[in-house]
Amino acid sequence: MAKVCAITKKSSIMGGGYSNATRATQFNPTGKVRKYVNLQKKRVYVPELKKTFVLTISTKAIKTIQKNGAFATLKKAGIIK
Repeated sequence: MAKVCAITKKSSIMGGGYSNATRATQFNPTGKVRKYVNLQKKRVYVPELKKTFVLTISTKAIKTIQKNGAFATLKKAGIIK
């Protein structure tokens, strides 16, 4: 299972960890840190189709489904044809 949201296509990013002391000296860089998106496994019911979909989506996508509706959001993401 890839760590990518099915709706927003968000995935992890690389972040650099620099403290103020590091910025002051510029000669002791810290390591890179991978920051993951907040993914949740959710069952989404679409009343228009009378079907349930199990999706791995971000919390931002959950808010989008609540705002715009399940059918419109899944259709725009290309999950429903």
